[in-house]
Amino acid sequence: MQLGIHIGQQNMSMDEMRALWKRCDGELDWISVWDHLYEAPPAGGTIPHFEAVACLGALAADTQHARLGCLVFYVGYRNPGLLAKAATTIDHIAGGRFELGIGGGWHEWEAEAYGYDFPSVGKRLDMLDEAAGLITSYFANERTTHDGEYFRASNASMLPAPVNGSMPLWIGGVGEKRTLRLAARYATGWNAAYISPDEYRRLDEVLDRHCADLGRDPATIERSINVMFNLGVDEASAAHNEEQLAAQWGPMWERVSTGALLGTPDAAVERLLEYRDAGADMVNVAIRAPIDHAAFDAYLAHTVPAVRAETSS
Repeated sequence: MQLGIHIGQQNMSMDEMRALWKRCDGELDWISVWDHLYEAPPAGGTIPHFEAVACLGALAADTQHARLGCLVFYVGYRNPGLLAKAATTIDHIAGGRFELGIGGGWHEWEAEAYGYDFPSVGKRLDMLDEAAGLITSYFANERTTHDGEYFRASNASMLPAPVNGSMPLWIGGVGEKRTLRLAARYATGWNAAYISPDEYRRLDEVLDRHCADLGRDPATIERSINVMFNLGVDEASAAHNEEQLAAQWGPMWERVSTGALLGTPDAAVERLLEYRDAGADMVNVAIRAPIDHAAFDAYLAHTVPAVRAETSS
């Protein structure tokens, strides 16, 4: 099982964020940022927040080892051709380590603030379906022409191609009827966020069934999960951190807390292994500032090596 970090690029300076991902490069297998214009959890645009594509350019230039991505880009913010171009550019900066992720979005507050349409979930999934097919065509074909309901392309090329000829495509989300079927149809990787190991196992099996329906080998889809980082070096600090995070998320905490690393770094080992047993090939800790650096230091020094020892035997 691989281990990664999913960085929320908020409430920290660019220098602090660059220092964080430089430290994780080589120690962790994956580094990603999220695609938001406002902070998460939502706070009305009151917390400083950087844009994803620009951050990924710096991330690609600053690192040498980890796989890189964004889990996931909301397809309503960028034309798929522009997104594929940006992803390819970042991939060349990174020497072939970038992987593109897309999803149906959820942060309606930021979309409204910046004047983006945020249609019903059904329409957003229609957009995701169309975007996934269009991006797949960009990376598979010399030219792409498409006249769809939401996106268009006219004899468009994608040059230069990604470093490795094509690019992995992740689809993120937990909708079992449509999102997971889209993952089975288009994706090389599926990412879920903030759900329990039991729920992850159930959805993993749903994805397998969609693959069977479509005649696809389920082993060709990598599986990952983002879990909220909420550890403390001891029980008291862990309880304090959890209290703060619950206050930030408000009514949403009851739902997302089932997909959080709680307690101490030693206790986190068992939790991460539960996700491995539920089908996850990779677990990424989602981290937001202010960061409990003592807890994160202990996670890298103790939790990560312990999990690697368990999963490599």
